[in-house]
Amino acid sequence: MSKTVAMAGMGWLGLPLARHLKTLGYSVKGSVTSEEKANSLRKNGFHAITMIVTEGGVTGPIQLLLADTDYLVIMIPPGLRRHTGADHVLKMSYLLSEIEKSSVRNVILVSSTSVYGDGQGMVTEQEVPKPETLAGKQLLQVEQLFFTSERLNTTIVRFGGLFGGSRQPVRYLAGRKDLSNGDAPVNLIHRSDCIGILTEIIKQEAFGHIFNAVLPSHPKKREYYSDIASKLDLVPPQYSEGDSEEIFKQVDSVNLDTILDYSFKHSL
Repeated sequence: MSKTVAMAGMGWLGLPLARHLKTLGYSVKGSVTSEEKANSLRKNGFHAITMIVTEGGVTGPIQLLLADTDYLVIMIPPGLRRHTGADHVLKMSYLLSEIEKSSVRNVILVSSTSVYGDGQGMVTEQEVPKPETLAGKQLLQVEQLFFTSERLNTTIVRFGGLFGGSRQPVRYLAGRKDLSNGDAPVNLIHRSDCIGILTEIIKQEAFGHIFNAVLPSHPKKREYYSDIASKLDLVPPQYSEGDSEEIFKQVDSVNLDTILDYSFKHSL
């Protein structure tokens, strides 16, 4: 009998992950934020519901999503970069309450490397995060809510900057001048490796862990983005000279190797 994976958030990452899991024999269902998107997914053979998580609670048939589910993957964007003053912790506490009412036990919570502060320098999963931004602080609080839940067996995946498909960060930087932090290392991961890591967690039932999911190569931003811009025929971004003593965050992983034995498919 095939196992069932439910996805809270079936978007840029969730949909290709769902397609991949279906090829492996998993039954997949998911949530999106509009009925139009849900109808499109249904036409493509997915069981989909419309669900929105707000500061007032969860709207939509969430228990239908959670019913008869072996693994739940949460990929709900916090929307904190838009400086809306959103309370992501409150939103996710409502979601957690709904999950704890269900029979779901194995959860993957997608988080971000922004839980680490720049002042921490080189970090692995063995370092305690010390976020410096409001977004990072909220994400860390959400991680702790799920990781300490007595009813759930949660694995946290902290993705670096995402790229792949039409998403390439240099497109937002091309032609810009006097950018800061040119000597900072990039902490990126390709969508194909995001899918690979999430799949291995499910296949190996590697729950109760924390994974930093970042490519092991960390060239400086000024070098990497100039090179990529040239390859894409874009105007390379220009960075100002920085302070040679400045500390920058570099995120690496111990657990991807020791727990999952994961080998990256993509490189920079």
